[in-house]
Amino acid sequence: MSESVKLIVDGYVSLKDRMALEEMREHRQRLKGDLQQKVGGCFDVSGSLRLFDEDLRVIEEGFARLEL
Repeated sequence: MSESVKLIVDGYVSLKDRMALEEMREHRQRLKGDLQQKVGGCFDVSGSLRLFDEDLRVIEEGFARLEL
């Protein structure tokens, strides 16, 4: 997982900025979807997809912390 994503999510949670977390989640989902559509040829994008999944997991954990 990217340490920077964790720090950004922590900041949004501390500010209780749900909208920023939603935008961040949508952006990661869009990037992941775009990458999946363009996959092909001799490139292995599994590592990138895994990173997007980890980022999305961290963002979802941030939402869970907002609801506490």
